[in-house]
Amino acid sequence: MLFLGQHGFESLLERELQEAGLDPKEAGTGWVLASLSGRAPEASWLDGLCFPHFTLLRPQEVHGDSVNALAQSIVRFFLESIRGEQIEGPWPCVFLTAAEHPGLGRRSAAVEKSFHEVLKKKLARLARLATPVVPAGRGTSRGLLVYFADFDRVFVSREIWRAGQRRMSDDPLAPSRSYLKIEETYVVMGREPGAGESVCDLGAAPGGWSFSAAKRGARVVAVDNGPLKDGALGHALIEHLREDAFRYTPGRRVFDWMFCDLVEEPHHVLTSLVLPWLEHGWCRRFVIILKFGRTDALGLLHEVRGPDSPFTLHARNLRIRHLYHNREEFTIMGDVIL
Repeated sequence: MLFLGQHGFESLLERELQEAGLDPKEAGTGWVLASLSGRAPEASWLDGLCFPHFTLLRPQEVHGDSVNALAQSIVRFFLESIRGEQIEGPWPCVFLTAAEHPGLGRRSAAVEKSFHEVLKKKLARLARLATPVVPAGRGTSRGLLVYFADFDRVFVSREIWRAGQRRMSDDPLAPSRSYLKIEETYVVMGREPGAGESVCDLGAAPGGWSFSAAKRGARVVAVDNGPLKDGALGHALIEHLREDAFRYTPGRRVFDWMFCDLVEEPHHVLTSLVLPWLEHGWCRRFVIILKFGRTDALGLLHEVRGPDSPFTLHARNLRIRHLYHNREEFTIMGDVIL
């Protein structure tokens, strides 16, 4: 299996796979190739991983010293793999490249163009049904995913697991880059705040997450001593409370959502904020960021998943992701057991 993640975090991806019982064979820029060691590629445990964004199931390696050679090899692989298979509707045909690799994107684009030209000559109807977009959300997709690890080394697979991470579009009214993280989280969760729902945003300033919820019609209580900015400032659906996020309690109120993206030591966030909110049932679902820049990321991941974790004791539908828009941090999401 070929696991794709964010560039710069390959060592953490490799360690997570090892601890999950897989056998990493090789790593490159943004990818790790690992064997299953007898395990089946089941969605349940793939969905439990944090660092992979996409997983190519049963990939094959293709080599070629020219654009045409690579395109022809990919076409041969695809045509052989679809024998006896009926493809009646749109199917994803996606070409990806290793990040931070100068010129590799141009190489991939040239091979992609050549691939479609050859496929159109052989199977015009099938070529017209190809779409260059991986479906949003979590799940398995069948089509063709082509990953360029280098100029002459390509991995191809007919089936991929999508963990949900993806690049999001910014909003000029969003007060901060963190807006992109919560937008991406909605894709992973498969849900988002709706009109009339209530949201408590702890450590809200400058208001990117509050703005994201309010633009969907949710009523937001933004808790932060700092100021809100841009689209969050003065928004009719955002109530700004200038209070310390760690000291704020909602009393008997139960929010539909609790957001928390604080630049704080992760254990302090877990014990002083996450535990009381989940233990008292002050929210129905949550999105929480834990920063791991100054601690061992995999050790923190073990604690979050451990038997004594507030998430294990008080939450369900838990998912932990290293998002496309995350830096040295996890995004944790789930529902509270009320």
